[in-house]
Amino acid sequence: MSNFNFPLYFQFKISTFHNDFTIKDSENRTLFYVRQKLYKLKEEIMIFADESRSEQLYGIKADRWLDFNANYTITDARTNETIGKIGRKGMKSLWKANYNAFDSAGIEDYLIKEDNAWVKVGDNLLGEIPILNILTGYIFNPSYSLYDKRENVLLQLHKKPSFFGRKFTLEKLADINPEDETRLILCFMMMILLERERG
Repeated sequence: MSNFNFPLYFQFKISTFHNDFTIKDSENRTLFYVRQKLYKLKEEIMIFADESRSEQLYGIKADRWLDFNANYTITDARTNETIGKIGRKGMKSLWKANYNAFDSAGIEDYLIKEDNAWVKVGDNLLGEIPILNILTGYIFNPSYSLYDKRENVLLQLHKKPSFFGRKFTLEKLADINPEDETRLILCFMMMILLERERG
């Protein structure tokens, strides 16, 4: 799948025990339905064509147990072929989220970085204050940018003001190789699940 109609909208469901969310395009068409498997020693998510979950398109799975530096392999569920990987960039991600994106051959070709680490700090601090902590989803809204090898910003994901951090928007800022577009959207899917766990 390529030629997406940007911006794309990520919306988490709050009526389920699973970490589920839907991705829709600018015309409100469902592109993907994402479900994270719970209680797994290795992180694993499944990406379906829609909420019926009748057709799995992709899968993402960690390469090791409960490890901060795990890499996540993205596979095409229909062919079982690896189409890429994403992984946290070591200790740098403790302060500010940094993720490397790799192609099917394991070559790093893109980088996702959190734009402002202080937003995360403010969110965590306010989150510790009773009553006021319910406002964090409206006050602190991080964003993440994807860079190519020339440090051009191609995509940017913004958290929108909402309770429970439910809504995100992915905007396209520059042309992307159509062959990479789906893989990079899948990388953002995995990244946002991991970042939501961080708080």
